[in-house]
Amino acid sequence: MDGEELTEQETALYDRQIRVWGADAQRRLSKSHILVCGMKGTVAEFCKNIVLAGVGSVTLVDDRIVTDESLSANFLILPHENQYNGKTLAEVCCDSLKEFNPMVHVAVETGDISTFGVEFFEKFDAVIISCCSLGKKKLINQKCRKLSKRVAFYTVECRGSCGEMFVDLQDYKYSKKKLEETIECQIEYPSFEEAISVPWRALPRRVSKLYFAMRVIEQFEDVEGRNPGETTTADLLGVVKLRKELCETNSLDESQIPDALLERLLTDTREFPPVCAIIGGILGQEVIKAISGKGDPLKNFFFFDAMDGKGLIEDISGPSTRS
Repeated sequence: MDGEELTEQETALYDRQIRVWGADAQRRLSKSHILVCGMKGTVAEFCKNIVLAGVGSVTLVDDRIVTDESLSANFLILPHENQYNGKTLAEVCCDSLKEFNPMVHVAVETGDISTFGVEFFEKFDAVIISCCSLGKKKLINQKCRKLSKRVAFYTVECRGSCGEMFVDLQDYKYSKKKLEETIECQIEYPSFEEAISVPWRALPRRVSKLYFAMRVIEQFEDVEGRNPGETTTADLLGVVKLRKELCETNSLDESQIPDALLERLLTDTREFPPVCAIIGGILGQEVIKAISGKGDPLKNFFFFDAMDGKGLIEDISGPSTRS
């Protein structure tokens, strides 16, 4: 991301932001390239935020056709009947995002992201995926980690009033201000696979119940060959059975994953727009911090539940990468 300075037009457009985080941080943003897969409501909020912030480019991947359900939380899809004529979610969202900031290049990539070679990801500075299976999350994260350059990796999922975000910045160095001086910091992150492989009995006692509940549903969908969001209350008995098995294997009390929480996650499979705005905003903030190298980054899970209005950061890491 090193290179030419901001143009006069960029300096004028991003004047307010430059006053907040400086010209160097804005230059890094303006030269950055972001890959986004899975255009649901939370991701739409995120894309809007980073396009307005002035990244260099955003590439969208989502070959699913626009349906009525797509309109429930994705404000980038305007509710005009017969307008889309078989267009994909990525194509429709791309057209909308271009109007937010003409200085940001927004494009569409077609195909199954899991089949893209490692070299494809090298042109990006951050990769954000949603609506992906457990296997795809692991695979794409592994591909990002095989590159010679550091590519920030994020997953984000929302179910009704609940949401989860995962961050992998690998070996990340950044600066922050402490009193009157700037200090250099370094954090080592585990991969997604390493993080979710940490034995539950090794985690702190007060880890978010959402962490465990999301892992149970994620594994159920993986075993059943379901796409994220396809599991409903009709599957509750199967999900509860898997919870019992996982809790026995991990020596965890089943009360840590309440029936009521599982039922709520299976009942509210659509996204809740206010939750999309909150998590999409936080995700945008984290990506901006990772690219600019300014501010303490989140490590490594974030959970939000609108029922109590709380957002929790959890460091789910093995001993070698624990802060």
